[in-house]
Amino acid sequence: MKQTFSVQEKIIQFLVIFFPIFITQVSLTAIGFFDTVMSGQVSHYDLAGVAIGANMWLPIFTGTYGVLSGVTPILAQLHGAGRKQEMPFFVIQALYAALAIGGAVIILGWLLLAPALNVMHLEASVHQIAYDFLRALAIGVIPVFASAVLRNFIDALGYTRITMIITVIGVLINIALNYLLILGNYGFPRLGGVGAGYASAMTYWCILFMNIIVVHYIKPFKTYRIFGHFTGISFKAWRELAAVGFPIGLAIFFEVSIFAAVAILMAEYGTSVIAAHQAAINFAGLVYMVPLSIGFTLTIVVGFEAGAQRYWDAKQYSYLGIKIAVTVAVIFAVLLLSFNTTIASFYTKEPGVLELIKNFLIYAIFFQLSDAIAAPIQGALRGYKVVRITMVVAIISYWVIGMPVGYLLAKHSTLQAYGYWVGFIVGLAVGAVVLLTRLIRLQKKYSSRYQKGKESYS
Repeated sequence: MKQTFSVQEKIIQFLVIFFPIFITQVSLTAIGFFDTVMSGQVSHYDLAGVAIGANMWLPIFTGTYGVLSGVTPILAQLHGAGRKQEMPFFVIQALYAALAIGGAVIILGWLLLAPALNVMHLEASVHQIAYDFLRALAIGVIPVFASAVLRNFIDALGYTRITMIITVIGVLINIALNYLLILGNYGFPRLGGVGAGYASAMTYWCILFMNIIVVHYIKPFKTYRIFGHFTGISFKAWRELAAVGFPIGLAIFFEVSIFAAVAILMAEYGTSVIAAHQAAINFAGLVYMVPLSIGFTLTIVVGFEAGAQRYWDAKQYSYLGIKIAVTVAVIFAVLLLSFNTTIASFYTKEPGVLELIKNFLIYAIFFQLSDAIAAPIQGALRGYKVVRITMVVAIISYWVIGMPVGYLLAKHSTLQAYGYWVGFIVGLAVGAVVLLTRLIRLQKKYSSRYQKGKESYS
């Protein structure tokens, strides 16, 4: 990371940081993508079982990941302010938090998984696949959270290419393990969807070991001597991490959990609809990696500039990111319309399910257009360490607006299952408008403060 002095320099630095983050996020999502697609090659029961399991795991994973990502703006601002000697302490404290949260997730899963699945009244085979998939995945819970902290440290320094390489290698490992464990090739047992859980867990361990090697042995990371600073737990540091990370995590949890809730509600429409809905959500999730990666990039660059009190530069980065996200969203909308059948055929060859996926993908077009505005704004606000508003907006837009609208349309209109997607779209659009208004007001405040500082200096 370095200071930039022109729009052209900002575009170059933004893209240098963005592309590795994007490839990293696509790679992380690709683990779920290949789990879903390769399970679907076994049967639609395996596809539905993995879909249910993934939808239950995703809110917990992304919410916790969000809490731990609170260390990113803290580190980025310390880096921008030149206070690098304070960074190892926060990394270690975040690792302690990751271990504690991971242990809690495993214990709660052991206690609540079976009752939660029983509530859904799934077909017996789908129920068993979902249960066994999540039990297998639990082996990788602690390493995936610990590696998230190390990744945030690497990214906060601007070396996003390193995490990209690690994650791409992880995806290749995951595909190979899926090929062996889901499909039962080369003498391995054909485990179906359950094999996806074991493959993902082993992949998470591999990613953790690669992150540890990079941080401990490779410059410039080894100069920070992260693993040479094992101090005791500091609850003061945990409070600071929680103040930033907890609202981020809750915002993500409320956003993602609505998809898990809708996946449960979809059960009344049958296994084919569950499978089609999950396939469309899975593809929409891949498309979402563009605005999400732009948001992560903005957290880093805006945090760096805000830490150095260069608020005009932070503002320029913010709107640069939003413009790029909207442009890409329009391109994806055209592609989704043009290649609707081709995309749907990635997931299944069964004609009935294929037609359902095609219909869901049409709604995904409008869904990702709203995401293109909301996600970058959330990233920019995190860069300023303004995080509570995103949590409040997530609750209101999804659970106060999106879910009731979706439920009413599903139950009292001809849209049926598609009504939930209309609810998603409405909630997201409202949230995007509110967040944009908050960003504009925040930047006006900082611009005013910056101008007063210039006047007093002159």
